[in-house]
Amino acid sequence: MLQSHIIDVDGAFVGAAVRLDTGYRFIATDMKLDDLDGSIWPTLADVQRLARSIYSGGRSQVGRA
Repeated sequence: MLQSHIIDVDGAFVGAAVRLDTGYRFIATDMKLDDLDGSIWPTLADVQRLARSIYSGGRSQVGRA
């Protein structure tokens, strides 16, 4: 079974991070984060930080690992 983590921003469920051998794949549930959907990040903290930044209106470059 895959391990997953809920990603929320100030109590709003915005997605999930699924643990892979290569890092964490982000699955977006909020359209504000559609550009991140399916992207892979090295750490859970990276996913959480970027999701919070984008959801809160911050500008950040989205890259896929």
